[in-house]
Parts: sequence; C-alpha cells; structure tokens
Amino acid sequence: QVQLVESGGGLVQAGGSLSLSCGASGIMFRFFDMGWYRQAPGKQRELVARITGGSRINYADSVKGRFTISRDNAKKTAYLQMNSLKPEDTAVYYCRAERPAYGADYWGQGTQVTVSS
Repeated sequence: QVQLVESGGGLVQAGGSLSLSCGASGIMFRFFDMGWYRQAPGKQRELVARITGGSRINYADSVKGRFTISRDNAKKTAYLQMNSLKPEDTAVYYCRAERPAYGADYWGQGTQVTVSS
C-alpha cells in the first residue's frame, strides 16, 4: 500500500519560514520524481517545485529564490523549505510521487500552510 504523508504545515507570519516533509512508503522512492503542489481556495492546483529521481529540480517562478526542494532517498522523504513566506503562499500543499514510465502517480492528503500579513 502506497502512502505519502505530509507534515510541517501551520500558521506563520509574512516573512517567516516553514519546512514541509513528505514521507513515502510502499514505493521504490529513489526511482520516483517528487513534487510539491499547492491549491489555494478557488484556484487550481499548481506546481510549486519538483525534483526528479536524478535530482533535477524545477520551481514555479513565484517561489524561485525563496523555496528549496530536496530529497533523502535513504529516508524516503522529500522536503520543501519555504522562506520569506508571503500571504499569497497560503494554500494546501500536496506531495506527489510520479514514475511516468510505469504510469505510477500518487498524492498525499495535503497540509495547510497559512501566512498572515
């Protein structure tokens, strides 16, 4: 059974930092591309950052220079370090594990991040 469990969300003031974690089980983690997505109320889910199994990284323009994605294959965990947070970063943040060549695509339940002004 595949599980992705996010943790680390919460309430923070603008300019503050939060660190999200996504622990995976039931998958060969090192082969999966890991992504963080977010969905704000009334908006579509959007990509925040993604790191491939080969550790190639891409970020949404809105978070470049503020957020850092990383992974620890030994711990089967992906991370998102979020600095200089803005109210517009407020959203539910989801972890995603993909292995497109095998049609594998899994999502976590999400964790709420709220940034107050």
